[in-house]
Formats: sequence, structure tokens, C-alpha cells
Amino acid sequence: MTRLVIDTDPGVDDAHAILAAFAHPRARIEAITTVMGNAPLEQTTANACTILDVLGQDVPVYAGCGSPMVADYLEAAYYHGADGLGESGYPPSPRRVEDEHAVNALIRMASEAPGELTLVAIGPLTNVALAMRLDPTLPGKFRQLVVMGGCARGPGNVTPAAEFNVYCDPEAAAVVLGAWPGLTLVPWEAARDHAFSAEQLAALLSIDSPRAEFFRRITRRVISVNEQLGRGRTLYVPDLLATAVALEPDIVQHVETHAVLVETAGNHTRGHTTVDWLNRTGREPNVNLVLEVDRERLWEMMRAALR
Repeated sequence: MTRLVIDTDPGVDDAHAILAAFAHPRARIEAITTVMGNAPLEQTTANACTILDVLGQDVPVYAGCGSPMVADYLEAAYYHGADGLGESGYPPSPRRVEDEHAVNALIRMASEAPGELTLVAIGPLTNVALAMRLDPTLPGKFRQLVVMGGCARGPGNVTPAAEFNVYCDPEAAAVVLGAWPGLTLVPWEAARDHAFSAEQLAALLSIDSPRAEFFRRITRRVISVNEQLGRGRTLYVPDLLATAVALEPDIVQHVETHAVLVETAGNHTRGHTTVDWLNRTGREPNVNLVLEVDRERLWEMMRAALR
């Protein structure tokens, strides 16, 4: 059994990941911590509650950081919609959010169960970075950290050089990648390379269940945006991919370990994750970079989540 804490900024792709995590037979979701990102913090926290309502699940939700450590906040309404869930029209959830701040909750949960919890960070890394600042021993208390973020070979999804989660708070990403030995990073290229095809997407959209109806309502906007951007009728599932890696390590088919640095000051490259492929810096390799996974198993995890 994998005991999972999900740090997230829901977000359509975050919702996909949370659906799959709760459906997985070997997962126990301990808590959800929220951060600004795909929408402002108040909305991402409300979205986490909505997702739990749809699933009929009752786990604590802790609201975290509403702004990056240094920079101005950048949201992604153009892609996820103003509500962060594809303009899906779900009513506000009556669910109560915990009073404890997400940063404090991360430290407390890890301290109460050292070596037992896996942390999956599928939004900007602000909560995780601040938790590490407050408790530098935090990396040794979690069993594993899996991060969705960065672009390993250059082409970003928010600038030519940067992926959204890292670009949203590069300073936080620099803190985490610089001081969490052995973390696993799932970059944007992996998500792009493992997108669901039009045929797979059609199969998901045809499933008849309440969870599949939720999937249809939140996903139709991003499908349309992808088509407008010339990506075809496809679906990127970066957060599902990171969650799958955390729950089923055997799904990984190609991983490389390298030093990874985060650019925080470049005029054109702020938020870029620089991979030291050839060990030019002499830095100790610190990141397990996931490049390829079992595509069929990834697809089956999403399909199983909607049945």
C-alpha cells in the first residue's frame, strides 16, 4: 500500500490524477494540500473539494501558498478556464477545509510517519520549498518525492524554455531540486510523448459512469484548446503520469539520473530546468528523470478511474 500526499493546483490535469489515485487498489490518499497555479489558491482549494465530492471521498484538504516565493503569480485560465475545471459549472462544495496551513501540514504529517508517506507534487513547488525551509530534514522524512515539472530538453509549454509549474515559481523549484536528493522528476516532454490519442480519448469519453461524466465536463475545454493550438484531438496527462510513477514504479521504462539546475534570472530562460546530460558542471546527480513509461498501463489507469 502506498500512502500518498498530493500537493496540487487543480486544474483539469490535476483532477485526472486525483481520480486515478483514488481508484488505484494500492493507494491510500492521506491528504490533499493545495497551492496557487492553474487558478488562484481559493479556486484550487475549492476545486480539490469538488473533486472529493464527486468521488465521495473524505480526506483532509489543507490550503497552502497563494503566491510564489518571489515573482508575481501567473495563472492558466486560458487553458483550464476561469474556474480551473474547464468551465464545468459545478456548484461550490460545502466541504470544510482544515485550518492548518498546508506547509505546516506537510511537516507534521512527515514527522508523524517518517519514511512512510510518498509526496506527489503536481503544481508549483511553493508549499514544498517553504516546508523545506522550515524543516531542512523534510526530505529524509518522506519515503519519496515525485514532481511533475520542468522540461528536460528545452521546449516548454508556457515559454519556449519553461514548463508551467516551474515557471510559476522558479525559486521554489530551485530550492526543492537543489536540496532533495533522489527526487523523481517527470518533465513536460514525458507528458507530451505519452499523450492519449484521439482513439483513446474517444474511448474515455464514451464510458458511462458518474466519474466519466465529471471527466467529460472538465476535459472538453482543454480538448478544444489543444485543437486550436494545432495539437490535434489529443489529451496531455502530465499529472496522471507523475502519480502513476509514484504508485507503480515498475511503469517506468526509461529513467536517467542527472544534476538538474533551475534558471531563476534569465531574460529568456527563467524557469528553465537545465539538465547536465554530460556532467559538465561536476555536480552530483540529484534527480531521477523519467523519460518513458508503459503507455498501455498509463492508459489503463485512467480508464479504470472512470469506470
